[in-house]
Amino acid sequence: MNTSLGITAIAVVCLVTLTIGAFGFRLSRTTSDFYVASRMVTPTWNASAIGGEYLSAASFLGVAGLVYSLGADMLWLPVGYTVGYLVLLVLVAAPLRRSGAYTIPDFAEARLESAAIRRLCSVLVLGIGWLYLLPQFKGAGLALHSVSGAPEWVGSLIVAVVVLTNVVGGGMRSITLVQAVQYWIKVTAISIPAFLLLSWWLRHGQPIPQVAPTPPGHEWSQPLSGFGGVEHPVYATYSTLLALCFGTMGLPHVLVRFYTNPDGGSTRRTTLVVLALLGLFYVFPPLYGAFGRIYLPHLPAGASPDSVTLLLPSAVIPGGVGQLMSAVLAGGAFAALLSTASGLTICVAGVIDQDLIRGRLRRFTGGDARAINGFRLAAVAGVIVPYGLSLAARDIGLADTVGLAFAIASSTFCPLLVLGIWWRRLSTAGAAAGLVVGGTLATVAVLLTILKEVHGGWAGALLTQPAAWTLPTTFLVMAVVSLATPKRIPRGTARTMVRLHAPEALRATPGEPPP
Repeated sequence: MNTSLGITAIAVVCLVTLTIGAFGFRLSRTTSDFYVASRMVTPTWNASAIGGEYLSAASFLGVAGLVYSLGADMLWLPVGYTVGYLVLLVLVAAPLRRSGAYTIPDFAEARLESAAIRRLCSVLVLGIGWLYLLPQFKGAGLALHSVSGAPEWVGSLIVAVVVLTNVVGGGMRSITLVQAVQYWIKVTAISIPAFLLLSWWLRHGQPIPQVAPTPPGHEWSQPLSGFGGVEHPVYATYSTLLALCFGTMGLPHVLVRFYTNPDGGSTRRTTLVVLALLGLFYVFPPLYGAFGRIYLPHLPAGASPDSVTLLLPSAVIPGGVGQLMSAVLAGGAFAALLSTASGLTICVAGVIDQDLIRGRLRRFTGGDARAINGFRLAAVAGVIVPYGLSLAARDIGLADTVGLAFAIASSTFCPLLVLGIWWRRLSTAGAAAGLVVGGTLATVAVLLTILKEVHGGWAGALLTQPAAWTLPTTFLVMAVVSLATPKRIPRGTARTMVRLHAPEALRATPGEPPP
């Protein structure tokens, strides 16, 4: 790849990001502006912002890397990423917006009337947010290193600085503008080179991708069964799908975007548009994995499968065109990293500000100006921790790490939201027990996986992909403990359930606070 072209593409993306974010600086004046953009974001604009935020390095680079490494069975991943929004649409989106909360801990405290549940949720938000930020910083280092040879910490630092500038300057208003534009930057950056590669393949012969033959008896219902090195592949695949489908509704940075819609109806419309936008994007990453198997059967020494998208065009199309397309992809990958990291930083900063800074440092409470300063301090703290972890972490797969964040989210916040929204008998004790059990089980599994303490056999498979057993365990614990502690059901449950499910027009009575 031409080094100067790649650096230029990344620099342009960073400059565009900062320029768009600057428009939000002048609009952000109140705490509501910084947290939820004053709840005035339209469905189409918000859907673009959600697409920009959700399509991270794992989507832009990781999916192609997995298809390249393991074949077409990995198409289950983009299916899972997208179906998660359908589940969210049906079960959570509108009631969650009607709750009037700013964050997941806000919702938990309002529904269960418990400060202890709020603190527990805050710890989980930080854990999930930081675990999800880690691959964003690693991906930034990978992208910059691929185009310039610079040390990976440089790319991570650039993302940290750009994200903090926008978050500190304009909060959610700035980030909404940035993420909406970056979705379309990503789609453009990944689609144009894909069409050129497809055209090149059609005009210069059509070699067959190097895909291992499927052994007899192994069909689509048994994914990964035809490939070596994957133990208990059927379990691993379906556990991953469960984590993706149900973990989406538990991702804090995804849910916080729905709080920016004006009402529950617009939240549903936003989710429908998101499904279309995600479907459009996920057409392209598998193409890079397939073309990589054709034209790059052997990666350069030291290159990871996650880099196949960046290396492919310049390896296939000779001359300046291929190098330019590789540079465009590098810019798109950086846009994906910046967008997702921005949303995660907003989410983590909100929790640190509300549950740590305001509760302990009085100088950041009182008026909007003081509260905004607390939010800014929280944003800095929220970025420093995962940035430091990214420097220490080695040999982590982007999609794998994000998958672990999904596993924790599906094992904690998914049961809390589903039962909290749809089951009147959820008690404070039941919610707490489920969060502790599910969070502990999933976190231990994640830590053992990251620390390379997981070995083969069923024990290794269960720990590497824990959602299939941690998710139902959390539901079961919450239900059983709630039934055993009926006196711990919050007194205001009936009123809260009406607020969650009644259309806004029916609740617009004198004295009723706006949703």
